[in-house]
Amino acid sequence: MALREDLERLIDTMVTKGVRYDDAHREFEKRYIARALAGTGGNLGKAAGLLGMHRNTLSRKVSEYRLRRHP
Repeated sequence: MALREDLERLIDTMVTKGVRYDDAHREFEKRYIARALAGTGGNLGKAAGLLGMHRNTLSRKVSEYRLRRHP
């Protein structure tokens, strides 16, 4: 599967370059949430459903990462 191979290469590169786990996790989560919001036109309820998390949790993370709800 190409996705799995891409992910393995990305992880290898990040570890080799010394990217800390917390930084990688934060950046991944931020971009994942931003993409879900863009795909739902900024609708928190739909994005939360897509991501499999509670709407309140998503709202907190949007604030934490200072993401825009509207694409």
